[in-house]
Amino acid sequence: MDWLLNLRAVKGRAYPRAVGGLREPSWMFFDTLLPLLGIAAFVFYYQALGAPEVYTGYVIIGGAMTAYWLNVLWSMATQFYWEKETGNLELYMMAPMSKMSVLAGMALGGMILTSVRAVSTIVLGVIIFQVEMDISSPGLLAAVFITTLIALYGLGMLFSSLYMLWGRGAWHMSNLMQEPIYLVSGFYFPVREIGFYFALGAAIIPITLGLDAMRQLLFGNETQGLLPVTTELALLLVSAVAFIVAAHFALKKMEYLGRKEGRLTMRWQ
Repeated sequence: MDWLLNLRAVKGRAYPRAVGGLREPSWMFFDTLLPLLGIAAFVFYYQALGAPEVYTGYVIIGGAMTAYWLNVLWSMATQFYWEKETGNLELYMMAPMSKMSVLAGMALGGMILTSVRAVSTIVLGVIIFQVEMDISSPGLLAAVFITTLIALYGLGMLFSSLYMLWGRGAWHMSNLMQEPIYLVSGFYFPVREIGFYFALGAAIIPITLGLDAMRQLLFGNETQGLLPVTTELALLLVSAVAFIVAAHFALKKMEYLGRKEGRLTMRWQ
C-alpha cells in the first residue's frame, strides 16, 4: 500500500471541507448563532419547569454535539450517493488510492469545520446562560471526546457504503435516523432517564456514551451517568475499531459489486 499516496488523498479531501466553509462568512453565522435558538428553547423550558441548573449544561453540550451527528448523516453517510448523482463516483472508483483514505479525509475535514460550530455553541451558551463547569480531568475528557468522534465518523464511513447499496433509500434513511437519535441518545437530557436497558441498547450509537461520559466529567457529582466513565471510554474504543473495520469490508463489497455488476445500487445477496 502506498501510504504517501493515501496521506495525500486524506489531505486532498480534508482541505476543501476544512477551508471551504470558512470562505463563506454567512455560513459561519447560520452554523453558529441559529443553533442557539433551539438550545435556548430547551433551556427556557427546563427553567420554567424548575429543573436543576445542571440541565442547562446538558442542553448546551448536547446541542453542540448535534453538529457532529448531522455532519455524519449528511456529509459522510450520503457522500458517495451524492457523488454518484453528480457523476464523480467513477473518478473515485478509478483512482489508485484506498477509498478509506477518501472517507478519512472527509471525516477529518468535517471534524475541523464542525468543531468551529460546536465550540462556538458551547462558548456562547456558557456565557449567555451562565453555566458552570468543573473540568477536573481534562485528559480523560479529551480522550472521551476524540474517541467519540473517531467512533462516530467510523459509523459514518460504514453508512456511506451501505447507503450506496441502498440507492435512493439513502436520503430517506438519513431523514429517518436524524430525529429519533436525538431522543434515544439523550441529546437534551440524561440518557439514563429513558431506562437503563433501553439506554444501553442505544449505546450502539457512539454519541450516546460519549455525551454521557462528557457530562459526567464536566458536571461531576451532579450527574448520574449510565455507566462509569472508564467503562464508557472502553466501549467507545471497541465501537471505533468495530465500525472502522466494518466500513473497510463494506467498501470492499461496494467496489466488488460496482466492478462485477456495473452498478452500485443493488442490495447484497
